[in-house]
Parts: sequence; structure tokens; C-alpha cells
Amino acid sequence: MFQGVWRKTLVAALTGALALSLAGCGGGAKQGAQNGEKKDEPVVIKFSHVVAETTPKGQAALKFKELVEQKTGGKVKVEVYPSSQLYGDKEELEALVANNVQMIAPSVTKLVGLNPSFQIVDMPFVFKNEEATLKFYDGPAGQKLLTSLDGKGLLGLAWWPNGAKHFTNSKKPLKAPADFAGLKFRTQSGGVLDAQFKALGAGSQTIPFGEVYPALQNGTVDGQENTFNNIDTQKYSEVQKYLTVSNHGRLDYVVLTNKSFWDGLPEALRTEVKAALDEATKYERELSTKLNQESFEKMKNSGKVEVYQLTDTDREAFVKAMEPVYKQYEEKIGKELLETARNAQ
Repeated sequence: MFQGVWRKTLVAALTGALALSLAGCGGGAKQGAQNGEKKDEPVVIKFSHVVAETTPKGQAALKFKELVEQKTGGKVKVEVYPSSQLYGDKEELEALVANNVQMIAPSVTKLVGLNPSFQIVDMPFVFKNEEATLKFYDGPAGQKLLTSLDGKGLLGLAWWPNGAKHFTNSKKPLKAPADFAGLKFRTQSGGVLDAQFKALGAGSQTIPFGEVYPALQNGTVDGQENTFNNIDTQKYSEVQKYLTVSNHGRLDYVVLTNKSFWDGLPEALRTEVKAALDEATKYERELSTKLNQESFEKMKNSGKVEVYQLTDTDREAFVKAMEPVYKQYEEKIGKELLETARNAQ
């Protein structure tokens, strides 16, 4: 009988120890709260992303680190890992769910598998301009979309715009939907983008970002869609003669955190971290706008690229051509969400 009681006591003790061990792994919510209460052990936020430090996202992550450590008096430390130093595109979401990192800022399109409504950024000619885009992101619809991943252990904290997409190609000026017929364009993966080019009578091919230049150079594809800054820094203007300022889609990011980690932060620290993120978000948006405008001016003045800017009348023709795409994805994305985006001013 004594041995039986002893065994039960030992099992209970081991179970309790294991539970405490698991709770302390990965810097989770309980660990974060405990760390927040110890002056000599700051909370550590590992912020992983896949781009260079010189990009708007890279610079904003560093600004976030600076602001957090300043506002919390060192009670929270941010470790930034750029250029896929810790995790690549495919792994970073899993790492965040596991709380191996506490923040990431993936491309919005990477979240489509978790919530199809994030395809809103790929929908062609939905957002009228940059101001309309930000109004949507910061309004009730955009904020609701940010928090839509709660059930999956993730929480969206901010939208970090990277810029509008524009068309380039090596064949001819693209001023009307009919001009796209017979051309082939590089795309990111995504059904909306394939449907977009199909509606224009063009072909599409998914090609990794790092392989786009040679694909344009050797004629595998005739054109591509990207932000001004990407077109400029990737030197596409060397192999693309025509640029259409179309503002037809978005290439933006969402800052995500592990929900358990976030909820486990002491309220005072959480408030300061969010305030730092808000400031870093403002900085990121200003920098993104500045770099895109500088790249556009550089290309426009280079003499290498022929630039055409769609008029309001031109845009309406493209909107009409995209009606089959809107109808096809209306149910997946949400009719109300689409209408809110289209009506944002």
C-alpha cells in the first residue's frame, strides 16, 4: 500500500514538473509574464523577417526595436533577424505558432491559406489609390481582417504597406485591356492573379522573385507586375521598355504576433509595445512611399522606359474587364469586404 501511494505521489510530481517545463518553453505567455515581472530578465521578442535590412520592412523592424527598448526602459528586448536568418517564407508562420519567434511580417498573400479574405490585396483595380488603401486597412474592415486569425493562435497587429503594383512589359504600351492579349506575365502564386491575366486575354506563369530578371531577359515572359521600388532595384527597366502606372494591386505586409505570447504580456508592457509598433508603422509607411516615389522619378527620367499613366477613363475600362474576376472571388473573399474596399476614398 505504501508503494502504491509513493508511486502516485511520484507520478503527480513528475506530471507537475513536466507541465511547468512545457509552460516555460519557447518564451510563451506565462514565461513572458514572468519575465516581465523580473527586472533583471527582460521579455525577449524575436522578430523574424525575410527581406534585407535596407528595405522599408527591414528599417521599420529596426525602428520598432529601438522604440520598444526605449519606451519600456529595457524591460522588453527585441531581437531582429532579417533576410531569413532564422526562418524562410514557408517556415516562419509555423515558427510563430510554436512561439519560437514572437513577431513576423509576412506578405499578405502568405495568409490566404488561413483566411481567403486576405486575397483582397490581389484583387485587381479594387483600391483606387494609396489613400483609399490605408483608409481600408485602418478602418473597421481592415482591422477586423487583422484579428481574424485569433482562432489559429495568431494576432494581426499592423498593416505595413509596401506599395501598389504596376505593369511592365517588353512589347508595347499597355493602355487598354485589349493591349494585353497574347502577352505572358510573371506572377506570384495565387488564383486571383491567374484569373486577372486570363480576363485580359494574357497568359501567366508563376516564377520565384529571384528568377524574374532572367525570365524577362530571355523572353520566358513578356512582362511582370510590381512596385516602383522593386522594378527599380531589381533593374527590370534594363529588360522592360514599357511601364504602365496602373495601381492595380498591392504588395503589402501584415505584422503578426503569437496570440498567447501577446496576451501573456503584463498590460503596461503590452501598451508600450503597441505604442512602439504604431510609431514604427507610421515610419514604415512614410519610408515606403518615399522610396517608391524616388524609384518612379528615377525610371521616368532615365530615358530607358516609356511611361504611360492610366486615366480615370482607362481605369474604368479595366474595372469592367475585371467583373468576371470579382464575381468569381466574391464569395471566397466576401462581398461586403470587396464593396468596402472599392468604395474607400
